[in-house]
Amino acid sequence: MSREKKGTGDRGLHVKVKSSAGRRESSTRWLQRQLNDPYVRRAKMDGYRSRAAYKLIEIDDKHKLLKPGYRVVDLGCAPGGWCQVAVDRVQSSVEAPKVVGIDYLEMDHVRGTTFLQKDFLDDDAPAALMAALGGHKPDVVLSDMAAPTTGHKQTDHLRTTHLFEIAIDFARRNLVPGGSFLAKVFRGGTENALLHDLKREFKTVAHLKPPASRKESPELYVIAKGFRGSDLEPDV
Repeated sequence: MSREKKGTGDRGLHVKVKSSAGRRESSTRWLQRQLNDPYVRRAKMDGYRSRAAYKLIEIDDKHKLLKPGYRVVDLGCAPGGWCQVAVDRVQSSVEAPKVVGIDYLEMDHVRGTTFLQKDFLDDDAPAALMAALGGHKPDVVLSDMAAPTTGHKQTDHLRTTHLFEIAIDFARRNLVPGGSFLAKVFRGGTENALLHDLKREFKTVAHLKPPASRKESPELYVIAKGFRGSDLEPDV
């Protein structure tokens, strides 16, 4: 790697990664992007496990989803950046955790979080989440889930949209009245029918792209606030 001057921001340094035998060009580009990403460096300094923490911070600073005492479910939570933010903002404690995360990937423990290493698509996953909350309904359902990319844009959209639909169903069945839902989608990946249903079930629904989301990424977030309640059976 070599360092070269670039502009006046970030101390004027830019890390350039040299190509290497055995490393694909796409991997070299990814490594260079990571090394030059200010959010990646900031996450290391601030003790967050991923740059994604700042997406939730920026969204919550503006929309005030997370409040002290709230109960939160974090779908697809590994490596734990969103859990860290949620724990801090709802003031969840080790003695009385109010944040429950689920992911099929392993995750180091986040203090104040109950973690379930389990695939959210498993039939018994929603009930397991509710049991971890002690039967209490969550005030906020978060989902940063995205299916592993295949490189085929249409397939990736369909798979991530399916995760979005499953997350919506969980929120409909389990949120407290007045609760909020925040989930990742891909641009063009939310059908009009889905948004129409959300607008009937929540007081406000909007798309947003926080500054921490890379400009070249197709990801967007759907935020829905003021859940009107549902006649669907809760997951127990």
